Amino acid sequence: MEKKKDIVLSGIRPTGFVHLGNYFGAISNWARMQDEFNCYYCLVDWHSLTTHPDTRELKRSVVRLMAELIGSGLDPKRCVLYIQSDVPEIAELYLYLNMLAYQGELEKTATFKDKVRQNPNNINAGLLTYPVLQSADILIHQAVKVPVGKDQEQHIEMTRNFAERFNHRYGNVFPLPYAFNYGDELIKIMSLDGSGKMSKSENQMNTLYLADDDEMIRKKIMKAKTDSGPSSPNSVKPNYIDGLFTLMKIVSAPDTVDKFETDFNHCTIRYGDMKKQLAEDMIKFVSPIREKISVLEKDEKYMAMVMEEGATKARSSAKATLQLVKDAMGLKYY
Repeated sequence: MEKKKDIVLSGIRPTGFVHLGNYFGAISNWARMQDEFNCYYCLVDWHSLTTHPDTRELKRSVVRLMAELIGSGLDPKRCVLYIQSDVPEIAELYLYLNMLAYQGELEKTATFKDKVRQNPNNINAGLLTYPVLQSADILIHQAVKVPVGKDQEQHIEMTRNFAERFNHRYGNVFPLPYAFNYGDELIKIMSLDGSGKMSKSENQMNTLYLADDDEMIRKKIMKAKTDSGPSSPNSVKPNYIDGLFTLMKIVSAPDTVDKFETDFNHCTIRYGDMKKQLAEDMIKFVSPIREKISVLEKDEKYMAMVMEEGATKARSSAKATLQLVKDAMGLKYY
């Protein structure tokens, strides 16, 4: 008998453009998981409303993100790719889980504190209960593996807490999910000035997006932060230089990387030459993906079909879980 595949759930907000950090830090791993696990990937439009309440551009952002995900290797035939608001069962589970979430623990969440600092004039209830909705996203499919970065591990711990509280109070419905990734193979993509990770919406000139045209890729890489070079052999690379080498290892031939590593260690590196080479190799890598995304985005009929099929599959799973939840809670009166 074939072993049942573990269920994976991950989500991405339809805000900003997909960049290399998203691609190598998340999406390429999601693509790899498609054949190993039963994968659900969600475009979390409700989550985006907590910080982006203006919905005028939302449809365009959702379609573009769906095209970017498919163009980056997610196959709607091998995973369930859907939009959060197409699955109302998530909202109902969110309501029940809110009864098990406490004000104190929500206010202590690191991401909530960050958002309060960033948007002091928009501290809404959705922002406070963000981890509860995230828990509903995971638990509605009874997912056990959640591919997330370190910054989200606190939310997974909270999801486990809510699941345990529910199971203790009403009966054993939910498996306890845990953060999952491929360990050492995860690549951290730094911004081109070395100040932190690439961002979908901040420091746009320091971030390489899949939507960037060839000239923009050249311009950004040529403006990337460098210095006068190492002054002693085999020096430790500063963050911003190490970030450029990381990019080169991803898109350039091994002998090209070796050449510039040797030049760096011998204090003979010419960063201008390195950046020119990196820009051309990056263009070769990004342009086929960008062109595929562009074709997908324009194919309205196909995109609508993908979204509809994804919603149907996601709702089927969500309805089954919600029925277990309501049965356990005794929410049946006639």
